[in-house]
Amino acid sequence: MDELNDTHITLRGYVEMEKYRYLYFTVMLLVYVSIVCSNATIVYLIWTHKNLHEPMYIFIGALLFNCVIYSSTFYPKLLTDFLSEKQVIPYSGCVFQFFMFYSVGGSEFLLLAVMAFDRYVSICKPLRYSTIMRKTTVKCLLVFAWLFPPCQLAVQAVLCAKAKICNLNLEGIFCNNAIYTVHCVRSRTATIVGLAVLLDVAVLPMLFTVFTYAKIFIMAYQSNKTFQRKAAETCVPHLLVLISFSYLCAYDVIIARVESDLPKAARFVMTLQLFLYHPLLNPIIYGLKMKEISKHLKRLFCSNKV
Repeated sequence: MDELNDTHITLRGYVEMEKYRYLYFTVMLLVYVSIVCSNATIVYLIWTHKNLHEPMYIFIGALLFNCVIYSSTFYPKLLTDFLSEKQVIPYSGCVFQFFMFYSVGGSEFLLLAVMAFDRYVSICKPLRYSTIMRKTTVKCLLVFAWLFPPCQLAVQAVLCAKAKICNLNLEGIFCNNAIYTVHCVRSRTATIVGLAVLLDVAVLPMLFTVFTYAKIFIMAYQSNKTFQRKAAETCVPHLLVLISFSYLCAYDVIIARVESDLPKAARFVMTLQLFLYHPLLNPIIYGLKMKEISKHLKRLFCSNKV
């Protein structure tokens, strides 16, 4: 079959669109606005308060800003599809969404790894903290976290763009790994590159994060209660975010790569979890669990009431 890269891909993962399109749109719009407002509020507090201009809070702000970008890779298109008669996307747009979604997702894993390193130095090597975590170091780590994944994903995106298409129907609601199902042949090169990217931007950063926090908790277990409390207060929120995001990414890889007999409605509901929980969980965890951020949030909302 001739190459069909100039045509549109139909997204066939939606369920009962004619019946529930306005309900879907209203709920997802409210969720998206909540995600942007809640994450942006904490980023604003970190930006405007000098006592939060420390590496730990800067990394939290970067993570929440990244969360807004992550949500923006699919929510605008999702909302448009709910109000459209046909849920279609140009193949070039599909490749771009694929590239952005996994690039920003990879940055999330790297930012969590950077935050784990910051906590390790702060808790286990406090006397050397100011020497190691200088402003230059913080900037370099942030640049690396945001540029490394796109550089990795660029190769995969180019391979997808050059692939021949034999199927114009994608069984999903956005362009994730399911994009490979529209190709005539699943390229071995693309598979190898995809596994290498998964290893570099997700698996290795996650293992580094888990290993780092394990060392912190082992040291805390052997120390006094004050040290244990400090370790728990600063590390538990990061671990909760890591567990949440890792679960969603594992689901995304499994559901897209493995042939599944899941009913269409079940697949639709499970895919929506990628969009709903994690982007809302981050500001809740950091807003409630981090004392300094929580204080500023209370002051902000109390002053507004007055």
